[in-house]
Amino acid sequence: MPRFNTRNTKGMLGAALAAAVALATFASVTHAQEVNSSAEPAHEAPAAKSWQTGLHRTDLVRRDLGVSDREVIQVRVDFEPGVAAPRHSHPGVEVAYVISGTFEYQLDGQPAVTLKTGDSLYIPAGTPHIATNVGTTTGSELATYIVQKDKPLVVLEK
Repeated sequence: MPRFNTRNTKGMLGAALAAAVALATFASVTHAQEVNSSAEPAHEAPAAKSWQTGLHRTDLVRRDLGVSDREVIQVRVDFEPGVAAPRHSHPGVEVAYVISGTFEYQLDGQPAVTLKTGDSLYIPAGTPHIATNVGTTTGSELATYIVQKDKPLVVLEK
């Protein structure tokens, strides 16, 4: 019969709570305004959507690393056309891999870079950045984070 390990359970609940707080914070700030696309001519780019409705995250992996204060988190992020994630940073590094679509990444202090399917980008720890789907179809990225435990995954920046 399995034993109930309160230390491990408290740690897991703390991590889950921290992740929930980070995602709630991420979802509470508006970055892009929803635009009425019915007034647009068909030849123009799609209207920007609010990231709260046009950005979808699927958590894939969350595991401790062999170092006491670090964990790896892997997330699939799907962006509808024109959607931009708000300016944010992470308490560790991020490696973004474009599964499909075309994205523009703006990292503070660096020129914007456009990535297409199969391209990757390394984002240093604590670097504020914005990711925007500049394509005309839904785009997807695989985000892999090596971050400090017990800190919010997403820190919104001004």
